[in-house]
Amino acid sequence: MAAPPFVDLGQLDPARLQVTREQIYQHLPQRFEFMQLDGILTINLETNVAVGLRLVREDEFWVRGHIPGRPLLPGVLMLESAAQMAAYMSHVFQPDNRFLGFGGLDNVKFRGTVTPPATMFITLKLVEARTRRTVCDSQGWVDNRLVFEGRFTGMPV
Repeated sequence: MAAPPFVDLGQLDPARLQVTREQIYQHLPQRFEFMQLDGILTINLETNVAVGLRLVREDEFWVRGHIPGRPLLPGVLMLESAAQMAAYMSHVFQPDNRFLGFGGLDNVKFRGTVTPPATMFITLKLVEARTRRTVCDSQGWVDNRLVFEGRFTGMPV
């Protein structure tokens, strides 16, 4: 059974960013096509919950080939977006210049498709932040539908 959202999605305004795309990528090394986040709407340090924004556009590099005539956002890019949220959150809790890479994925489920244009909210709940690893639960939401969920483990590389 799908988990409920970590936050009330109805209270979020995609036009009001707490952290801009430019600010995110001052701390993350991804560039060009792999800049998967468009902003962060909220970071709550008391509940360890954050919400990111991924605008799924019709002109992205994968649209032409995945799937012609019916483009579907690849699951791996959904997961990459969530991993970048986790990396940014790790930086918030441990501000250093290390790169947080994938250490593992657990209990990942894809529960819906995403077709452009779409606005995907990436909700993230920090479970553990240590020097050698960060663990987060993440969800992706489009039109109040859960499209993915899973646990991410990141390790400095």
